[in-house]
Amino acid sequence: MDKKNGRKAYHHGNLKQALVEATLSLIQEKGPNGFTLAEAARLAGVSPAAPYRHFKNREDLIAEVARQGYILFAEQLEAAYNHARPSPLIAFEATGRAYLDFARTNPGHYIAMFESGVSTAGNPDLNMVENRAMAVLTQAAEKLFEDIPPDRRPPASMVSHHIWAMSHGVVELFARGEPGGRAPFSPEELLESGIGIYLRGLGIIPK
Repeated sequence: MDKKNGRKAYHHGNLKQALVEATLSLIQEKGPNGFTLAEAARLAGVSPAAPYRHFKNREDLIAEVARQGYILFAEQLEAAYNHARPSPLIAFEATGRAYLDFARTNPGHYIAMFESGVSTAGNPDLNMVENRAMAVLTQAAEKLFEDIPPDRRPPASMVSHHIWAMSHGVVELFARGEPGGRAPFSPEELLESGIGIYLRGLGIIPK
């Protein structure tokens, strides 16, 4: 830290990552739309013009934060899934818990990925890493359903999107502060019970 002006110093040659780390701090403090590129530069300890060596604008910088977040997210989902095999059900549930854990331990990345308005559709790099994360959930669903006759088997991609949506809802309502009060259950309990109800409805686990 530069004690004179309160700015973080960056290692020469690693300007891009210094800006990413500064942006993570600003996102957590002010939200994805509450700061300027100049503020990110100041926190990184560089001139206001320096970010333009790597980023076109603030949105481009946030997209890079999101890209790195998706990589970490996919790695965490993959690790949870692989650790819980060979039980398809335990592995499936483990990916949901990994989702909650990622949001809790990487709030800046999570906000950049899901709450900043950054679109993966027009960004091939973002789209690729998002698909990697989604592929873990889809693979977990495929393994869970592989013993079900094809005519009764739900689309694995649909199920993975349902679980993604359920996990995201639990994060937003119960794992990120106390909007409207806290539920009398942990986020993990809420998600696991929700997954259980969902899978019973599909006939995957007995009622």
